[in-house]
Amino acid sequence: MFYYFFKYIDDLFHIPGIGVFKYISFRGASAAILSLLISIVLGKRLIKFFHKAQIKEEIRELDLTGQTDKAQVPTMGGIIIITATVVPTLLFAKLINVYVILLVTATLWMGLIGFLDDYIKVFRRDKKGLAGKFKIVGQVILGAIVGITLIFRSDVVVREFDSNITIIENGEANITDYQDVKTTKTTIPFLKNNELDYAKVIPWLGPKYTWIIYVLFVIFIIAAVSNGANITDGLDGLAAGSSAIIGTTLAILAYVSGNVIFSRYLNIMYIPDLAELTIFCTAFVGACVGFLWYNTYPAQIFMGDTGSLAIGSVIAVLAIVIRKELLIPLLCGVFLIENLSVIMQVGYFKYTKRKYGVGKRIFKMSPIHHHFQKLGLHEAKIVTRFWIVGIVLAILTLLTLKLR
Repeated sequence: MFYYFFKYIDDLFHIPGIGVFKYISFRGASAAILSLLISIVLGKRLIKFFHKAQIKEEIRELDLTGQTDKAQVPTMGGIIIITATVVPTLLFAKLINVYVILLVTATLWMGLIGFLDDYIKVFRRDKKGLAGKFKIVGQVILGAIVGITLIFRSDVVVREFDSNITIIENGEANITDYQDVKTTKTTIPFLKNNELDYAKVIPWLGPKYTWIIYVLFVIFIIAAVSNGANITDGLDGLAAGSSAIIGTTLAILAYVSGNVIFSRYLNIMYIPDLAELTIFCTAFVGACVGFLWYNTYPAQIFMGDTGSLAIGSVIAVLAIVIRKELLIPLLCGVFLIENLSVIMQVGYFKYTKRKYGVGKRIFKMSPIHHHFQKLGLHEAKIVTRFWIVGIVLAILTLLTLKLR
């Protein structure tokens, strides 16, 4: 919104300095600051309102230290993250950009699914919340929208160059020969000049039906990351802090992939108009960091499924449109470890019960963050160490741009 307004004013009156709104770096930084302020201001008001309305999550009895202190903490704080992400994006980003539209849609859609889940838990006193099948349906619908959009929209392309780029005086690229192509390729990490083409995953299916494989894969990624974020949201600040680290990394990847100079230098796919997603990413990071103002130990508010399902879907869709989804196991390693710990625990318990008649466990409790709690580590220390792991994984993810 601001982009179009100030562009119009600049074209009309040529006011010195107003052209700064053309730059993604300025708009991205502005979006981050505004989202941070929205999170802090809105968070304070929502916490007071939720306390008065008795909007609090029913805490399961897990025999964990400090668990009883969380019984009165309000939930549905994901509203803060969603608002602080969407509002700055609408103000500072180009609203006709297909990638921005996709991410805003993903945020609101999965936020709505999570809100329904929290609503049932809080107001209907049903600890199970929204039935799992409805969450899956919501993820399938989002995955179908994202996959079909990326396959069939004419403006979703990868630009391939036929000549060298020369830099002219104003720092812009002078490109004479290029072609925009529709492709289902994605980046394979650690390999140079080697990309995975979904059209060749099942050759006998034929290019006519490639979109089916692609859409199914997109649905799987969104469901996996969304559920991973949901499982990770078990300690104060863990999910929000991890998401801020991941979001920062994705902002960098979006910027370099959407910048012709950096993409050519790094030898990665150049995706026109993708750099605009930097504004969304910085707003997302600002929202997560602002939410930590109230969510770090001891938490004053929980994000609930309203937040966890939304941030997981945002991260998944971002990775997909940037064509870095194969980096998710590395970048979202914290989510992956949390997910695997639950799968391993449940699978081993069922196996030993079937074989020996008595179920055994690998961990003292899953997800794995509860295992460390059972070992006697303080919650704040566990979260901080998981953040450190997340930072290391983020650095390794960025190194894949050169380590090939």
